[in-house]
This record gives sequence, C-alpha cells and structure tokens, in this order.
Amino acid sequence: MSPWIIGFLIFALYPVGASLYYSFTDYDIINPPVFVGLNNFKELFQDEQFYNSIMVTLKYTLISVPITLFLSLMFAILINQKIPFNGFFRTAMYFPSMISGVSMALLWFWVFNPQAGLFNYGLSFFGIDPIHWFLDENYALWALIIMSFWGLGAGMLIFLAGLQGVPAHLLEAARLDGAGRWKTFWNVTFPMISPVFLFQLIIGVIESFQVFTQAYTITRGGPNYSTWFYVYNIYINAFKNFRYGYASTMAWILLVAVLVVTYFIMRTSKRYVYYEGGGSK
Repeated sequence: MSPWIIGFLIFALYPVGASLYYSFTDYDIINPPVFVGLNNFKELFQDEQFYNSIMVTLKYTLISVPITLFLSLMFAILINQKIPFNGFFRTAMYFPSMISGVSMALLWFWVFNPQAGLFNYGLSFFGIDPIHWFLDENYALWALIIMSFWGLGAGMLIFLAGLQGVPAHLLEAARLDGAGRWKTFWNVTFPMISPVFLFQLIIGVIESFQVFTQAYTITRGGPNYSTWFYVYNIYINAFKNFRYGYASTMAWILLVAVLVVTYFIMRTSKRYVYYEGGGSK
C-alpha cells in the first residue's frame, strides 16, 4: 500500500493543505508567503472580475448542461431501438468524445472560422451573413456552448446502459395496459433510469464549473471578458499575475460552491429519483 499512500500524500493531500494555507497569505512563489488573514477573501468579494467570471460560468452551466442531458438521452433512446447498423451508430456517436482538450478546441476553431468555417457555410444557406464567433462578445460564449455538445456521446453511452437495464416485463405491462410511448417513458422508463440522470446531472454541473481549455486555447477570456470563466480567472491570477494566495482563495470558493450545489441537487433529487430498494434516498 505504501506507493499509493506516498503518492496520495505528496500529490493530493499536500497540495490541498498547501492551497488552504496559501489562501490566507500573500504569495508570489518568489518571496516567502506572508500571512494576511482574510484579506484575500475581502478583496475577492470586491473584485469585479470575480463576479463576472461567476456569471459567465453560471450562464454556461444553465444552458449547456440541460441541453447536453436532453440530447444525450434522446440519442440513447434512438440507438436503443432495433435499427440497422445499431453498433455503427453507437460507435460513431461515442467516438467524438474521445477527442478532447486542445485538439477538440483547435478543431472547433476552424469550424467557427468566419471565412472558411463549416458553421458559417451552413448558415449561408439560410441567408445569414458570416458571424465572427470568437471575436464578437455576443456570440463567443454561445460558440463554446455549442462546442460542449461535441462530447455528448459519453453521456449517451451511460444513458444507453441505463435504458438497457430497464426490465422488459415492466414495459410490456405498460403496453398491455394501453399506455402510449410517452406515458410508458414518463411513468416506467424515466423512473428506472432516474439515478443515471442524477449522476449525469451532478457530473455535468461539476465539469461545467471547471471549463478552462476552450477559453484558454481559443478566446483567452473572450472579447470584453465574455468567456472569462471562473477557472480561467484562477489561472490568470496564479500563472499570469503570480498571485498564488489570491488564486488559492478562489479555488477554495469554487470547492465550496461545488459542495453546496451538489448538496442542493441531492436534496431536491428525492422528488424525481426512484430506487428499487424502495422510494427515493
């Protein structure tokens, strides 16, 4: 067990403890940290960019996560049907999610190119003039939201596993009782896959709170700070401004926010999550 324990202490526990200590200090990595108490927190709540990064991140979360969940579930329902080349479509849907990070960002950078991009080319058939997606503050965030749908194949695969776990006799009983497709889905299928939906929702929200690669690779905060995500703000303060204490404070605020939002989702999930063991938990 010692290799794992040593790795955990050095690469996980120590950085967490160090960041907590640095959040109460003024530290620029060159000079020794100077304890400043709650000054970083006071300054943070007076920082305009702090609130702007929160709003950008929340807007991204509130739009991207619900649409991604909906599309993932719809594609999972479609692929769960007995259609020709089912395996091919399942693989084709999942394959894009294997390309992530910088590669994905650079690919979409060309897709949204205002002169030769495929997206503007498609819009031209509807008489829409070319849009400068990443140079216009009204469209930059929307471009990143559209990019987030690239990886919905992973969520689709998890929903597909949940759908295939729904007992066939329950679906058959609903059909015999005269229930249509919508009633069968809403009263039988969705309750059975509701724990999967809860898992996808929590993971999606947490990942949306940590968006960084797209903002750093393509927009660098965007025109007029329109894609100034929270984690990108942490990066700028830590590795551009060399304010590691201030960035550590922001990181701990993010941790608290994730914990609060996750707790809220878990508490409200009792209304729609069904467990076979008996009711909601």
